[in-house]
Order: sequence, then C-alpha cells, then structure tokens
Amino acid sequence: MSATPPSTPPPGPESPAQETVAEAPPAAVPQDTDDTRSLHFRRLIGHPVTLGLGATAAIAALIAGALTVGIAIGGAAAAGVILLTIVIVFAIASGRAKRDFFNAYAQARGLSQVEKGVLPPGTPFLRRGDDRYAHHIMRGRLPGDFDGTLALYTYEDTDTDSEGNRQTTYYHFTVVLADIPESARFVGELYAQRRVGFRFLDSAEDVFRTRERLELESEALDQRAEIFAAASEDQNWLRQLFSPTFVYWLGDDAPEGTAFELVAGLLCVNLKGHLDNAADLDRMCVAAAVIAQRIREESAEAPVGA
Repeated sequence: MSATPPSTPPPGPESPAQETVAEAPPAAVPQDTDDTRSLHFRRLIGHPVTLGLGATAAIAALIAGALTVGIAIGGAAAAGVILLTIVIVFAIASGRAKRDFFNAYAQARGLSQVEKGVLPPGTPFLRRGDDRYAHHIMRGRLPGDFDGTLALYTYEDTDTDSEGNRQTTYYHFTVVLADIPESARFVGELYAQRRVGFRFLDSAEDVFRTRERLELESEALDQRAEIFAAASEDQNWLRQLFSPTFVYWLGDDAPEGTAFELVAGLLCVNLKGHLDNAADLDRMCVAAAVIAQRIREESAEAPVGA
C-alpha cells in the first residue's frame, strides 16, 4: 500500500535554521551504526596523538605507582590507563560510526538531517517527561512514499529522593511524524497504545479513564495494543477507519510494538528504542505510511458535511 503525500509540509524540529543536507558518507555505505566502527577504531588507536598521550599516561602511572606503593601496583595502574584509553577510543569510534550511518541513510533517501533538536509537542507522547529532545532528525520523502519526519527521540524523567539525590531515567524511541490535516474534521484524538498489564483488568481500569476504549474483534490486535479515543469522537467513523484489513495488518503485519497517536491532524508513530539499521528504519517508515494512508483514505471517503 503506498501513501499519498500530505498537502502541508511535514512537521520537524523547531530550529529549522540549523537544518543541513546530510554529509557525504564513506565510500562503503554503512547499513547500520556498527559498520564503520572498527575502521574508526583502528585509525584512532593508531594515531600518533593517541599513542603518545596513552604511552605518556601509562608510564606516568607506572612510575607513580612503583614509587609510592610498589612495582606491581604501578603495573596495574599502567594497565588501567591503557584500558581506559581503549574504552575512550572505542566510544569515540562508535559515535563517528553512528554519524556515518545516519549521514549515509539520509543522503541515500534524499533527506535533510539535523544532528540534534526538538520535535513539536503536538501529541501527549511528545510532551512526556521533564525534558525531551531528538537526534538525527531527518525530513523529506520517507520510505513508503510520503512526506514526514523520522527521528531518534528521548525523554527524561527526573526524581529526587528524601535526601535530595537526583536520579534521571531515559526513555528512548524512534518516531515518525506526518501531517494529516484533513483528518482533524473527523477525529481530534486517537491513540493506539502498546498493551500493558492484564486484559482482564481492562474494565476496571476503564472506569477511571477519560478516554473511551474502542473494542475491535481481533484477538491478535488485542494482545498487541489498546485503542482509545476522546469520548466525544464519532464512534461510527472510528469503526470505519479500523476496517477488517487495517485491523488485521495492525495485529499481524505491523512491526512488533508499533504505537501511534493522532491529535489535531498530527500523526506520531513510535517504536521503543533507537533503531540503528537501515532495514528497520525503512520498515518503520513503511508502517507509518500504511497508517497515514488509511487515515487519509477514510477522511476522503467521509461526507463533505461530516
């Protein structure tokens, strides 16, 4: 199923002035974030600066340890410096390999890219946490043939205990955003959430919800997701949206863990974790295209006066 481009430009970061076209990737086009890591590691670990600084620090640790405690401790200290140098070089190489991959991915698909920015807080998911930001924000014609934004998204929750100690928890997702303004006439809020908890508790939990659960006759989908909408939404339109073929696709063919929110014409599709290879990113974009296309189709089919 192919998706039709929306009539408005895709949502994106709030700092468009920082947007740049992706840099040219290495000659061997990486397909995931690990592909060029060993290449960068070999270059960095063998660089004269790395060798010089690492050797100097290791010798200094050896001498200091030998003079103050003993030769065995000095040797252990030197080994620790060498290990720390390797860890630091590995981390730098991993970061460069990640940039290689996303530059290559964006360039191959004709997408612009921003290294870091923020996404418009248009849905509840995009407003979660005490802080939120995105990396590798790519905009343009995404796989699946629709205009949108693809990004690695993170939000943070910070808690402070009774002693004043702060602890931050990080939640990582990959998201696709698309504008579907024509849907806003028919549905203001629609949520397809990953299922959590036991299904036999649904009725008890629904008593305390402000949104209404949409019951669909699909055991496979019911095991994967929970569908909610504002109580004021047109239930008939929603049931037409979730046609048998769409329900089957959501329950059986969509990538495991796919969730989405549609609020005031903004579609946000998300998966847990930062996807790190081309095949998974393409698959997610195609899945978002299927969802967007189904919403557009039903919005087009509805009566003009609806």
